[in-house]
Amino acid sequence: MSQERPNIILIMTDQQRYDTINALGFPYMETPVLDRLVKEGTSFTRCYINAASCVPARASLFTGYHPHTTGILRNGDSWRHSWVEHLAAAGYRCVNLGKMHFQPFDAPGGFHERYAIENKERRTKEVGKYYLDEWDRALAANGFRERPDYRSWADFDERLGAYEWPLPAHLHSDNFTGDFVNWWLERYEKVEPLFLQIGFPGPHPPYDPTAELGAKYLAKELPLDEIRDDDLASQPASFVALREKHAERKPDSVAHRIRPSEAARHRQRAYYFANTEMIDTKIGEILEGLEARGYLDNAIVVFMSDHGDCLTDHGHSQKWNNYEQTIRVPLIFWSRGRIAGDRRQDGLVQLFDLGSTILDYAGVTIPESFESISLRPALEGETFEGRPFVTCEQGRDNNQNHADLINMIRTPHRKLVHFLGHSDGQLFDLDADPKEYKNLWNDPGHAVVKRDLFATLFEWRIESGHRTRDWAAEYR
Repeated sequence: MSQERPNIILIMTDQQRYDTINALGFPYMETPVLDRLVKEGTSFTRCYINAASCVPARASLFTGYHPHTTGILRNGDSWRHSWVEHLAAAGYRCVNLGKMHFQPFDAPGGFHERYAIENKERRTKEVGKYYLDEWDRALAANGFRERPDYRSWADFDERLGAYEWPLPAHLHSDNFTGDFVNWWLERYEKVEPLFLQIGFPGPHPPYDPTAELGAKYLAKELPLDEIRDDDLASQPASFVALREKHAERKPDSVAHRIRPSEAARHRQRAYYFANTEMIDTKIGEILEGLEARGYLDNAIVVFMSDHGDCLTDHGHSQKWNNYEQTIRVPLIFWSRGRIAGDRRQDGLVQLFDLGSTILDYAGVTIPESFESISLRPALEGETFEGRPFVTCEQGRDNNQNHADLINMIRTPHRKLVHFLGHSDGQLFDLDADPKEYKNLWNDPGHAVVKRDLFATLFEWRIESGHRTRDWAAEYR
């Protein structure tokens, strides 16, 4: 039976935008390994996250439920359980190498083995809250007692989070993660079926590639969307507050500026893309290691990211908003003999749909209450229209602290963003305004569209509560 069930290799990056893979139409990138997965596999070109920050997005992904169902709506919310428990119960050996972002960081979550590598910057040293991960131990073993302190750099306020990695290249968190995976593979007695989750910390900030790769992208012409006055002026009060909070708090060593120089914007983007290429290289080495040990003979490889990054587009830093740069991510499936190559599916899907897809291929019954769907029919050539709409949620936290709850609904042609308890919001005609510059929230000519999207959002929330009522009762 184990030979019939595929090994499942889930490779995750953190905060990687959709427009970062050459083979998907972005020629400024150099991503030969991901290009190969695209050309030999199936890509979902319009995959949308369920939540606009790390922890709720990952909790939704690994449970199969929307954030309002799990109650995990912000970074810092506790989550300990996942559908990995179902895989383990079905006989899979479940291993996490790298970032998962459980809360607490060391929660088992269904894995038999966990080797955590978490955020690049973790500033708290409060007793009982400071978690030493595998990367901390490696740095210390190499004589570095602390992670690089970019906040101490003389030009910190000018950097927008972009720095040249100051330590030996092999100790960079993403290089270390890739090398750690192959080190583990070399020492692991092969057991199948295997579920292996590989979590890279990057290209989440600080954006700190090695100097050589950073210089390569600095020499490139890179796309930079204009930061427009009319766009900034039309943004809801909660997003104005979010921009200001980023400039004040400087999370993840990103000293945000609402009006940064073009040179600073270019460097930030260059280093972000360079960090992405670093990860691409390590993914290639991991795939070689898996191939050498026979894991890819019967395997499904999935590549995705938990959310994107605005990179100053729309005047915003990082995430917590609902622009395409934040909520749209790459999703690629690869498997010999199971999944057709060089195929792109353009229908709307939610990121947590890959959870149901993994359970489906593993031969595990998908719980009826799951709100995610299996993408297996689309992967095997059946007609696939995609979801009629996708949603995204975000609660109040240390950065987005103006609205208690933000809800987004996106159809193939329209997007509405609602802020609980506030009269302002966002409405975009994505056909006429794909870059989301013109907020139509108060436009009388779009009142009917706005009303219909509200009605769909309202119906979705009611249906969700009804569908998950039994699951929710089990966790009371």
